[in-house]
Amino acid sequence: MYENAFNGIERDLRAEEGISNELDYVEQISWVLFLKYLHDLETERQDRAELSGEPYRPIISSGFRWDRWAAPKQDGELDLNAALTGDDLIAFIDDKLFPYLGSFRQTARSARSIEYKIGEVFTELRSKFRSGYILRDVLEIVDGLSFNTQAQRYELSELYETRIRRMGNAGRNGGEYYTPRPLIRAMVRVTAPRIGETIYDGAAGSAGFLCEAYDYLRHDKLTASEYETLQSRTFFGQEKKSLAYIIGIMNMVLHGIEAPNIVHTNSLNENLMDIQERDRHDVILANPPFGGGERKEVQQHFPIKTGETAYLFLQHFMRKLRAGGRAAVVIKNTFLSNTDNASVALRKDLLETCNLHTVLDCPQGTFQGAGVKTVVLFFDKGAPTRDIWYYQLDPGRSLGKTNPLNDDDLVEFVNLQRDRADSPKSWTRSRDALDETTFDLSVKNPNAPEAAPLRDPEEIIDAMLARDAETATILEKIRGML
Repeated sequence: MYENAFNGIERDLRAEEGISNELDYVEQISWVLFLKYLHDLETERQDRAELSGEPYRPIISSGFRWDRWAAPKQDGELDLNAALTGDDLIAFIDDKLFPYLGSFRQTARSARSIEYKIGEVFTELRSKFRSGYILRDVLEIVDGLSFNTQAQRYELSELYETRIRRMGNAGRNGGEYYTPRPLIRAMVRVTAPRIGETIYDGAAGSAGFLCEAYDYLRHDKLTASEYETLQSRTFFGQEKKSLAYIIGIMNMVLHGIEAPNIVHTNSLNENLMDIQERDRHDVILANPPFGGGERKEVQQHFPIKTGETAYLFLQHFMRKLRAGGRAAVVIKNTFLSNTDNASVALRKDLLETCNLHTVLDCPQGTFQGAGVKTVVLFFDKGAPTRDIWYYQLDPGRSLGKTNPLNDDDLVEFVNLQRDRADSPKSWTRSRDALDETTFDLSVKNPNAPEAAPLRDPEEIIDAMLARDAETATILEKIRGML
């Protein structure tokens, strides 16, 4: 049912002149879904309050509630006389609803509250609908969706993830919004977070890492205390870009986290010297943006100055990790071997302050739309590196949009990583064996079969002439048969 609903929404949005691409699609469906989610959440809270005989104060005042403007009902059916449509609906959205919801950012009691998140979302984005009739159709479809059970939220989250993946594949910044979920799940399994620990992503994007970590920790036998811990004291993220921030909040909401602890800010603005123990986390999972280039004043926050955004993020994560904490961070594979001063200094710092115990070498095509090869660095905080275990991921096929990475591709890696066992795809390298001037960490598999030696040029020419002669003989025989 939900699949058909999403397909129907997509058909409607194709006819909307204000929405032109996959990024617009996900952005606009996000705010509509968010408001329907808030309505279901408020209804559930109000019902619980009535059963316990307690008063309930709604988050959203009556005139702006979903069932007053989006889906007013009469005898269980949409009340066409009360439902806004056309230019009236667009005017209400642009001039009244969004300003009202955006004001929550100033009135919320805390930046971690659901009220504050509502205010941020509706301050950062704008409705791109131009036709109130198309929007009316979308509202009616979304009104038929329910967020009341975990199964319903799971199905909706799967469909939403599919749209995020398509957005990433269609856009020129694919990796900015979508890290392959099989890779994230493998990273989560290796870091193995536990309830009671905090999990952080300072480049949250669509919050895929936090959502997968939540799915990993959530199970049917959670106590009320454990559930509350997961809801409010476990997952923390920061995101610089408005669209990614909004999508990240919606993604976490659909996965079952009522008030996501994602902050709309640039993590790199935080001076490393100001980070205190209370700011640190037990587990860090991230895929920071590559390339970019932060301003000079931002670079001043870091001991190792560099214009490479990913290198600044790596320094940020190393300082944000609590002693004894674990991290898994995606980074370009050139980080392992670049000879510029920043790369060498950062590798040295990582090896000396953290235990870089695992390097996962990902094949070309792991990230759709990204032309760079990547590795995943797994490291612990609190002791220097002694040995590094490498695994060279080889799914045995070329990866692409129609043949993406899947969970089965990473089963061997996760299994071997537990004991860091050697295999044709994995090996161990001693820290003592590294060059002390470059700290080169390049992926060089000693267990790979040796490549056949190159043939002598004269031998190649002789073989080509022999084939030409054979071809000429065959053609002469064919000519004689004509």
